[in-house]
Amino acid sequence: MANSDEKLKAETSKSLFRDITADDETPEVMEIESLCFKCENNGLTRLFLTRIPFFKDVIVSSFTCDNCGYHNSELQPGGRIQDKGVKYTVNIQNKKDLNRQVVQTNTATIAIPKLEFENPPNKGALTTVEGIIQRAVEGLSQDQPLRKIQHPEIAAQIDEFIVKLNELLLLKEPFDLVLTDPSGNSYIENLYPFTDPQMKISHYNRSKADNENLGLSQDAEQEMKENEKFDAKGEVATFETNCPSCNELCSTNIKVVDIPHFKEVIIMATNCDKCGHRDNEVKGGSGIEPKGKKITLKITDVSDMNRDVLKSETASLSIPELDFSTGMGTLGGKFTTVEGILLAIKDQLKDSNPFFRGDSSEENLKGKIGEFCDKIDEIIEGKRLGIHFVLDDATGNSYLQNVYAPDDDPEMVIEMYDRTFEQNEELGLNDMKTENYKSS
Repeated sequence: MANSDEKLKAETSKSLFRDITADDETPEVMEIESLCFKCENNGLTRLFLTRIPFFKDVIVSSFTCDNCGYHNSELQPGGRIQDKGVKYTVNIQNKKDLNRQVVQTNTATIAIPKLEFENPPNKGALTTVEGIIQRAVEGLSQDQPLRKIQHPEIAAQIDEFIVKLNELLLLKEPFDLVLTDPSGNSYIENLYPFTDPQMKISHYNRSKADNENLGLSQDAEQEMKENEKFDAKGEVATFETNCPSCNELCSTNIKVVDIPHFKEVIIMATNCDKCGHRDNEVKGGSGIEPKGKKITLKITDVSDMNRDVLKSETASLSIPELDFSTGMGTLGGKFTTVEGILLAIKDQLKDSNPFFRGDSSEENLKGKIGEFCDKIDEIIEGKRLGIHFVLDDATGNSYLQNVYAPDDDPEMVIEMYDRTFEQNEELGLNDMKTENYKSS
């Protein structure tokens, strides 16, 4: 009886969305008898809940009907619609790029500018770049026999276009693939341990039409206005949310904190009693600054590891001596220390990346990751001094503690700079009208 209780406890403690590992001999697949829309007999739907590394939870569904042979597969995001839409632009150069994993939701649009080709939103899929092109070829070829009889000229043009699509797979020359998803839940795999030089990721504010297509409430702005009267300063607000690790209900605490010699920020802390997941995120409490900010700290002593760091969700990090840099928003917003940031980088690269562990990992890349993490450890232990820790935030909302305050810090340089057009575009500032907005 005790063994059965322990087994039940172990099963219930498992996360609903789990990573696929070599230890799972039989992945947990749910089977549901459901109606076939083609022959109206009963078929079988299989649901598999999994987690895609460096992305999020997804639900993979597959329907099979033994009566008529109809088969269909689909992918749906396991989480909520994101705050902003996302746009991926990746340059395809070699066979490895064709094998990049792609999560395409049913709201995503795929485009290949070189061919002036655009595939409108369709059913969600977990595929590859090559799979996207092959699906486009299959879709165009589907009605060709009938089209050649009824509209021979159009059929000839489609045949010519199919040839061009197939030539892309031969990689005679590079081409761009663009994925745009207003829900923010699509994804293209990054093949590099750091910033991918072949891929550009940007986030944008959804239009009113996008929100309507996604079924989002149009009363959100009115709700925000009603909540403006709430004074959160000096209070800790708590609300229930789903744990990003196990999807169980957990509590998130929100607190406004005044950082000395800086400004007010909003700290959100999530703790899950079910799986033990803990996370914190920081948001700027006073909007975007007129200029961007670049903070450069020269680490000269192990005590520098204890400096407080406020990294906003838009900030990038770099360590020039290690040829290391991240893109805007990597690691999210954090209120921690220099040591905490370095440990988060190490954890992201080494412990949270299944691609670089196990039998399937590439030894050369695995060795480089291990070597880089060893250098991070040397910095933390004070064995590697004189390196520069650079925090660059286009919104100006990041902070690194000055231990000599209110005097200047001899080891730290703070530069204010004008944002580029591209940075303003990514922050959604180019289309924002703040003067005479009633008169246009």
